[in-house]
Amino acid sequence: MPAGLLARYLRYVDLMTVHGPNLGMPHSRALGNGLFELRLQAQEGIGRVLYCTLAGQRIVMLHQFIKKSQKIPPRELRLARQRMQEVQDADARRTQGQSSP
Repeated sequence: MPAGLLARYLRYVDLMTVHGPNLGMPHSRALGNGLFELRLQAQEGIGRVLYCTLAGQRIVMLHQFIKKSQKIPPRELRLARQRMQEVQDADARRTQGQSSP
Protein backbone atom coordinates (compact mmCIF):
# COMPACT_ATOMS: atom_id res chain seq x y z
CA MET A 1 0.00 0.00 0.00
CA PRO A 2 1.43 3.43 -0.87
CA ALA A 3 2.70 5.54 2.05
CA GLY A 4 -0.12 8.10 1.99
CA LEU A 5 -2.82 5.43 2.03
CA LEU A 6 -0.99 3.50 4.74
CA ALA A 7 -0.79 6.64 6.90
CA ARG A 8 -4.52 7.23 6.43
CA TYR A 9 -5.22 3.57 7.29
CA LEU A 10 -3.21 3.80 10.51
CA ARG A 11 -5.04 6.99 11.49
CA TYR A 12 -8.43 5.37 10.92
CA VAL A 13 -7.43 2.28 12.89
CA ASP A 14 -6.51 4.56 15.80
CA LEU A 15 -9.95 6.19 15.53
CA MET A 16 -11.61 2.77 15.45
CA THR A 17 -9.91 1.72 18.68
CA VAL A 18 -11.41 4.78 20.40
CA HIS A 19 -14.82 5.14 18.70
CA GLY A 20 -15.62 1.61 17.54
CA PRO A 21 -15.69 -0.10 14.16
CA ASN A 22 -18.25 2.07 12.38
CA LEU A 23 -16.76 5.54 11.94
CA GLY A 24 -19.50 6.52 9.50
CA MET A 25 -19.16 8.37 6.23
CA PRO A 26 -16.84 9.44 4.78
CA HIS A 27 -14.41 7.20 6.71
CA SER A 28 -16.30 3.91 6.71
CA ARG A 29 -19.44 2.41 5.29
CA ALA A 30 -21.46 -0.73 5.94
CA LEU A 31 -21.66 -3.06 2.93
CA GLY A 32 -24.26 -5.39 4.45
CA ASN A 33 -24.28 -8.69 6.33
CA GLY A 34 -21.59 -7.54 8.77
CA LEU A 35 -19.05 -6.42 6.17
CA PHE A 36 -17.67 -2.87 6.27
CA GLU A 37 -15.29 -0.85 4.14
CA LEU A 38 -12.68 1.57 5.41
CA ARG A 39 -12.49 4.31 2.79
CA LEU A 40 -8.96 5.57 2.24
CA GLN A 41 -8.03 8.49 0.04
CA ALA A 42 -4.62 10.11 -0.38
CA GLN A 43 -2.55 11.74 -3.07
CA GLU A 44 -1.59 8.31 -4.44
CA GLY A 45 -5.20 7.31 -5.07
CA ILE A 46 -8.08 5.53 -3.41
CA GLY A 47 -7.82 2.38 -1.34
CA ARG A 48 -10.26 0.22 0.52
CA VAL A 49 -9.87 -2.11 3.47
CA LEU A 50 -12.75 -4.52 3.98
CA TYR A 51 -13.37 -5.66 7.55
CA CYS A 52 -15.85 -7.26 9.93
CA THR A 53 -16.38 -7.36 13.67
CA LEU A 54 -16.57 -10.31 16.01
CA ALA A 55 -17.94 -10.71 19.53
CA GLY A 56 -16.05 -8.69 22.09
CA GLN A 57 -15.65 -5.67 19.81
CA ARG A 58 -12.83 -7.33 17.86
CA ILE A 59 -12.23 -5.85 14.42
CA VAL A 60 -10.82 -8.15 11.73
CA MET A 61 -9.27 -6.68 8.60
CA LEU A 62 -10.07 -9.08 5.79
CA HIS A 63 -8.77 -7.61 2.55
CA GLN A 64 -7.27 -4.42 1.12
CA PHE A 65 -6.96 -3.18 -2.43
CA ILE A 66 -6.37 -0.07 -4.51
CA LYS A 67 -9.57 1.07 -6.17
CA LYS A 68 -9.50 1.70 -9.89
CA SER A 69 -13.24 1.97 -10.64
CA GLN A 70 -16.33 3.53 -9.07
CA LYS A 71 -17.74 0.27 -7.70
CA ILE A 72 -16.00 -2.34 -5.58
CA PRO A 73 -15.01 -5.14 -7.96
CA PRO A 74 -17.10 -8.30 -7.36
CA ARG A 75 -13.91 -10.38 -7.03
CA GLU A 76 -12.75 -8.23 -4.10
CA LEU A 77 -16.14 -8.50 -2.37
CA ARG A 78 -16.25 -12.27 -2.88
CA LEU A 79 -12.80 -12.70 -1.37
CA ALA A 80 -13.65 -10.54 1.67
CA ARG A 81 -16.95 -12.36 2.24
CA GLN A 82 -15.21 -15.74 2.00
CA ARG A 83 -12.58 -14.64 4.52
CA MET A 84 -15.28 -13.21 6.80
CA GLN A 85 -17.08 -16.56 6.80
CA GLU A 86 -13.84 -18.37 7.63
CA VAL A 87 -13.10 -15.98 10.51
CA GLN A 88 -16.65 -16.24 11.87
CA ASP A 89 -16.58 -20.04 11.68
CA ALA A 90 -13.22 -20.18 13.49
CA ASP A 91 -14.51 -17.76 16.14
CA ALA A 92 -17.65 -19.87 16.67
CA ARG A 93 -15.52 -23.03 17.09
CA ARG A 94 -13.25 -21.22 19.54
CA THR A 95 -16.21 -19.91 21.53
CA GLN A 96 -17.84 -23.36 21.67
CA GLY A 97 -14.58 -24.89 22.90
CA GLN A 98 -14.41 -22.38 25.77
CA SER A 99 -17.97 -23.03 26.93
CA SER A 100 -17.58 -26.84 27.03
CA PRO A 101 -16.88 -28.43 30.45
